[in-house]
Amino acid sequence: MPSASQHRASRDGFRPIRVSIEFFPPKTEEMEKILWSSIERLAPLQPKFVSVTYGAGGSTRERTHNTVARMVKETSLKPAAHLTCVNATREEIDSVVQSYWDAGVRHIVALRGDPAEGVGYTYRPHPGGYAQTCDLVAGIKRIGDFKVAVSAYPEKHPEAASLDADIDALKAKVDAGADQAITQFFFDNEIYLRYRDKVRAAGIDIPIIPGILPVQNFKQAANFARRTGASVPYWLAARFEGLESDVETRRLVAAAVAAEQVLDLVDQGVEDFHFYSMNRSDLVYAICHLLGLRSQVPAKLAAKAA
Repeated sequence: MPSASQHRASRDGFRPIRVSIEFFPPKTEEMEKILWSSIERLAPLQPKFVSVTYGAGGSTRERTHNTVARMVKETSLKPAAHLTCVNATREEIDSVVQSYWDAGVRHIVALRGDPAEGVGYTYRPHPGGYAQTCDLVAGIKRIGDFKVAVSAYPEKHPEAASLDADIDALKAKVDAGADQAITQFFFDNEIYLRYRDKVRAAGIDIPIIPGILPVQNFKQAANFARRTGASVPYWLAARFEGLESDVETRRLVAAAVAAEQVLDLVDQGVEDFHFYSMNRSDLVYAICHLLGLRSQVPAKLAAKAA
């Protein structure tokens, strides 16, 4: 059901949308302050859910759990915890899943995960672990009635033999119980729309939520895109040309570019969007405002009702 802000936005000429937001667990006390400041800023927008990432090889397992558990206790947000297959036995992963259930978490983003050694290394399943995401999804569903999200790759996973093979992998996740998919970020909407059509043609009917990356720093975003197999269109580079040292103008351009991308997808019938926030709230908040979303509570962390 659309929120009050979405009804009002529709009356003002905006079409109703729903957003979710991704954060990553803090590594230092200063980063923790930034994270919770961002959560405080974005919580009044009432995102559908917020996800918290999980480092390569499970390196942030404890921090992810602590962040998600604190969200459950101190906010009205609905957190989704990331979980990977990497570097853990089934028993260890099952224990993490059970601990999320016990903490009140009911939504998990299930991922295969990257090798602990980093980019460029080949993924190797743990001898006693879940081999692939579809196995992890089935394991999560056995433990509790979680909502499970998985990843999707409009330009295929870098390790996939082909896009069709990658869609087969997505179908295996759905057959194992996945409820929705969140895409890798992309900048050309036609790539997402063609992918969505191919996914539907393959008999996959779960929501395929587009992942949107607001470009905080074009050079960093382009490097990230190269590592993940996402293409960077020439027009995007042109938008940021000459702004390397102009932070304020970069932010204005970034907000305009992301809002333009989302509005074009809305025109194509898309209503749900997942923002990769990089733990920075101002740009995501500005984009959401441009899209018609408005704060529903005072700009402070939305405390749970007693």
